[in-house]
Amino acid sequence: MPELPEVETVRRGLEPAMVGQRIVKLELRRKDLRFPFPPRFRERLEGQVITVLSRRAKYLLADLSSGEVLIMHLGMSGRFTVEMGGQKTGTAQFHYETGNDAPHDHVVFHMSNGARVTYNDPRRFGYMDLVPREGVEACKHFAKMGIEPLGNALDGAHIRKAFAGKKTPLKAALLDQSLIAGLGNIYVCEALHRSHLSPTRLAGTLSTQRGVMKDKADELATTIRDVLNEAVAAGGSSLRDYAQTDGSLGYFQHRFRVYDREGEPCPTPGCGGTIERIVQSGRSTFYCPKCQK
Repeated sequence: MPELPEVETVRRGLEPAMVGQRIVKLELRRKDLRFPFPPRFRERLEGQVITVLSRRAKYLLADLSSGEVLIMHLGMSGRFTVEMGGQKTGTAQFHYETGNDAPHDHVVFHMSNGARVTYNDPRRFGYMDLVPREGVEACKHFAKMGIEPLGNALDGAHIRKAFAGKKTPLKAALLDQSLIAGLGNIYVCEALHRSHLSPTRLAGTLSTQRGVMKDKADELATTIRDVLNEAVAAGGSSLRDYAQTDGSLGYFQHRFRVYDREGEPCPTPGCGGTIERIVQSGRSTFYCPKCQK
């Protein structure tokens, strides 16, 4: 599933083609994605200008001149491509190609600047919704969502408060979207390794107000932001279905220290450990048991 850096990369790719432009025509090539489209979906979108394109956790939000917000989630395999004059936009070059998957082009936005923005989703776990801008944070998608990890709200103090008394594993607490929104499996594994914290450690151990663990909470908050920002700068991580809006792939996966590197030497200088894989809540966790405590 695309995680926060991938969604932010997609947002940045869509912004030049969509913001300030009118949706001249909307093609719906099926009646649903993961869920049915909202009532009168085409009619409510056609003719509207996209004024702002933002991100909340792993969601894309397009503010419309009508006062509604188009909410889009990529699900497991959703991706957008942007074409101008029949050519995909962008010049980034990567090691792999995404191929042509036209049978799964489900939604096509025709913009007033001539851009053609296509939503492709082979597994159809993605979805789209329309909600009023007023009170959008209280809608069903965001009402129970935690803070953004790239904002100033994420710091050691927040981690100490949010994790106080929690007896769940640290990795599970970081993936709890009601505490910190948008963190996913890949980047949590990477941030924990850089912070030398075990994914199996009890989350509540980071809630102390003094000593080494207080410093660890501060370090973890900074490391999470660093990892996410590095991934955004690299265009995200391309595993399976993810691609940028010009069809090219991200390359942060080439910087993975632990994720999907089971059996390889730990990259921490002087460690000498080996990366192991365990399963937590049905997800693979990669870490070094020697230097992550």
